[in-house]
Amino acid sequence: MSESVTNWAGNIVFGALRLHHPGSVEEVRDLVAAGGPLRVLGSGHSFNRMADTTGDLISLAGLPRVVEVSADRKSVRVDGGIRYGELAVRLQEEGLALHNTASLPHISVAGAVATATHGSGVRNANLATAVSGLEFIDGSGNMVVLTRDNADLSGAVVGLGALGVVTALTLDVVPAFSLRQYVYDAVPRASLVGHLSEMLADGYSVSLFTDWTGLDANMAWLKRTEPMSGPWFGAQPADGPRHPVPGMPAQNSTDQSGELGPWHTRLPHFRMEFTPSAGAELQSEYHVAAADGLAAIDAVASIRSQVASVLQVCEIRAIAADSLWLSPNYERDSIALHFTWIADTAAVEPVVAEVERVLAPLNPRPHWGKVFTMAPADVRAAFPRFQDFAELVRRYDPAGTFRNEWLDAILG
Repeated sequence: MSESVTNWAGNIVFGALRLHHPGSVEEVRDLVAAGGPLRVLGSGHSFNRMADTTGDLISLAGLPRVVEVSADRKSVRVDGGIRYGELAVRLQEEGLALHNTASLPHISVAGAVATATHGSGVRNANLATAVSGLEFIDGSGNMVVLTRDNADLSGAVVGLGALGVVTALTLDVVPAFSLRQYVYDAVPRASLVGHLSEMLADGYSVSLFTDWTGLDANMAWLKRTEPMSGPWFGAQPADGPRHPVPGMPAQNSTDQSGELGPWHTRLPHFRMEFTPSAGAELQSEYHVAAADGLAAIDAVASIRSQVASVLQVCEIRAIAADSLWLSPNYERDSIALHFTWIADTAAVEPVVAEVERVLAPLNPRPHWGKVFTMAPADVRAAFPRFQDFAELVRRYDPAGTFRNEWLDAILG
C-alpha cells in the first residue's frame, strides 16, 4: 500500500498489499473470486493481528446502507459495513431497539458480532446472540445464507472472519425503550465481597470501574428504568458527570443525569458524536463463570500493583450465557474483567501474562479482539466447541482464502 494502515489504537500496522473499498456485494464477490489471502478490516477496534494479512484488506464501510425492518417488526436486515450508532438512530425512528449495545457505538455490527463483543447486564447476552441470519461470501466465492434453522449458524456467528466476508446480517429487535443512567463514586470493597451478584443485577446494565490502586471500586455506572436516590451499596452519587477513564473529558460520555432517555443514548458509555479517546490505549478482557466473579477480582487484586502501573481503568460487567460456539459466554453466565491499558506494548504484555496466570485456575476465556498472550492450545481448550468451529472453517474456506498467521496459530 502507498500509505500504512493501522488499527484504531495504532498498535497494529497492517501488512496488506492493498486496501479495497468495494461499493457493492458484487464487487466483494469479485475480490474473493480473485483469490486470497484476504481479511476484512471492520472498524479497526481490535487490538491484535486478527485482521492482518500479507494479501489484501477489504473495508465494507462503502457498501450501501441497508436497514430493512421485517413485516412483523421483530427483526432488521443490515449491511456488513454499518456501525451500531448509525443503526441505532434508524431503529429508534422506527420505534425499535436492539436488546443491548457495546460501550462504543462507533464499532461495526459485523465486526462486533464476529468477535462476540458485548454490553452488560445479567439478563443480557452478548451482541452476537441477536443474529438470526447471516449472509457471507465463503472462500470459494459462494454466497452462503444461514438462518436459525441451520445448525451452522451457532458456529458461524462468532466467526473471527475465518469463514468469509459477511455482507449482511439479520438481527432480532425489540420495541424501543427508555433508560436512566446514574454514576456512583467509591464502591467499598466490603460491598463487592458481600453483594457482587446483587450489584451487577441492580439495573438493566451495570458496570464497575477500578484503577486497582486500592481495593475499592472507583465508580459504578447503572443503566435502569427506575429512578434512584441516596447511597448505593455504600457508594455515594457522583457530584457531576464522569468519564470511565480518569482525566478524560466527561462530555464524551452519555448522559448521567438520571433523566429518562432513548435506549441508544444511555446503553453505550460514549456518545456517537464524540471520539471516546485518541486511541492511545491497549485493551484486554477475560470472561469467567459468574460464580467465580469475586475469585477473579481477588486474583487480580493479588497483583494489583503490577496491574495499576500500566492501567488506565478496569471495567467489571456481567453477561448472560448463550449457545454460540466461540462466545466467551458459551453455556455459562459470565463476569468479564476488561482492562484498558496504556499504549505501551512492551510494558503491558508482561502484565497481561501475569493476569492470565492468576486467572488460569478459573478457566478464563479471552475476548477475541483484545490483547492476550495465552498459548493457542489453552485458548482452544477454553472453548468446548472449538474443534467443531475448526471443521466449519475447513468446510467454508477449504483453500485458506481468509487465513492469516494469527488465525493459523489459533486454529492449530
